[in-house]
Amino acid sequence: MKVGVLAKLKIQPGMNEAFEKAFLSYQQTVIDSESGNIFFGLHRSREDACTYTVMEQYDGQAALNIHQSADYYKNIPETFGQYMAGPPDIEFLDGVS
Repeated sequence: MKVGVLAKLKIQPGMNEAFEKAFLSYQQTVIDSESGNIFFGLHRSREDACTYTVMEQYDGQAALNIHQSADYYKNIPETFGQYMAGPPDIEFLDGVS
């Protein structure tokens, strides 16, 4: 069964460019390294430029487990955590279609 993840990220004002650059590098690492990742996209809110949503989909729980155990995932605080205004709000979803 496919697994989805929605992660809402709130960043500090004025940090958009630096955050996006750091996140896009992280995103490319995920895409290049994880065969079980189907989709991994960053989206900026139209209503609040400091709010982003990461939409992710994996081909199963095992693929998500691989993602969450990767060193680059564990290093998020060093990669782009300094731009965050608080902890992420993460929702895990079971695929239906």
